[in-house]
Amino acid sequence: MDNIRIPVPSVGFQPPVYLCRRAVLPFEPDGRLDKPFWEKAEFTEAFTDIEGAHMPLPRFVTRAKIMWDDENLYVGAQLDGNEIWGNVTRRDDVIFRDNDFEIFIDPDSDTRQYYEFEMNVLNTVWDLFLPCAYRDGGNAVVGYDIHGLRSAVSVCGEINTPSPLNKSWSVEVAIPFAAITECLPDKRPPKAGEYYRMNFSRVQWKVSETDGCYRKLTDPEGNPLPEDNWVWSPTGVINIHYPELWGFVFFTEEGRQDGSFRIPEDERRKWELRKLYYAQNIHMDTYGTWCTSLDILRDILRESSPCEENRSLRPLDYTLETTSHTYEISCPSTEEGKRILLLSDGRIMTEKPDITPSCLPVL
Repeated sequence: MDNIRIPVPSVGFQPPVYLCRRAVLPFEPDGRLDKPFWEKAEFTEAFTDIEGAHMPLPRFVTRAKIMWDDENLYVGAQLDGNEIWGNVTRRDDVIFRDNDFEIFIDPDSDTRQYYEFEMNVLNTVWDLFLPCAYRDGGNAVVGYDIHGLRSAVSVCGEINTPSPLNKSWSVEVAIPFAAITECLPDKRPPKAGEYYRMNFSRVQWKVSETDGCYRKLTDPEGNPLPEDNWVWSPTGVINIHYPELWGFVFFTEEGRQDGSFRIPEDERRKWELRKLYYAQNIHMDTYGTWCTSLDILRDILRESSPCEENRSLRPLDYTLETTSHTYEISCPSTEEGKRILLLSDGRIMTEKPDITPSCLPVL
């Protein structure tokens, strides 16, 4: 089972939970997080390697804050480290050729129709819409723009100049809910108690300081060494586009730790179906057909999962329906009389969706 197209993650289902407090002050972006607007927002845990906590700790500390109001989602991030440089200046260019900060948002936790935002230290941005993940045959809509976006960068040090004074850079981003709710049934902002699935990523290239400049380190053939990927919620593979493992951001009015803000049971059941999705794709890659047996899929998980937690399934009432072109796996929902479905295109939802064309954003 070498060269698996959609590998089983090396982490189990342990996404972080963040309580997103309501903003009460006007947002005036300047890139700084040491101001009253952010005082009541807690930092996330420090980012880890994208593959998980079993990997070496990142060289630099990265943390983020999130707030909301009726109009906008606010994200701030602190990126420590002395390697402060950037070259990309054109919007919607490939920002991660530089060190960057990235935001990922799945408003309804179906792992489809989600949003990506990247920015570098020059405040150059790249915003994308993904109808589905690349692994499921998706292509990003690069022409999508976040209308009403506001962003800013603050630098403690100098850009593109190695210096002992270089300490960190920080960012602020305001994303209007109107730009990320077009594909929701009621197209509205979240309400207190609801949640989005989100993740943050920091791309950091390995560099040397040469002739007063930063230069990417290369291999003997002259290719840049692989970049580091540090994230809030590790996906267990070097691929951020595993939305099923992104963190849970709960929107709250009171902004205090509350036992009611817990990952819902149905989200944990979705993970059990997702493990079968990994096994189905391994079966397709190996044999050229979708598997018709849950027992065989269980065997594939036992043999292919690098993480012990992912080698078995919880005892639920699973069903598997397969044709030559597609499959559908389900298990009971905690909502009476409903089932959670996972389709062969990677989408997951409660009960069957209406047969309507996929939603695309207005460009």
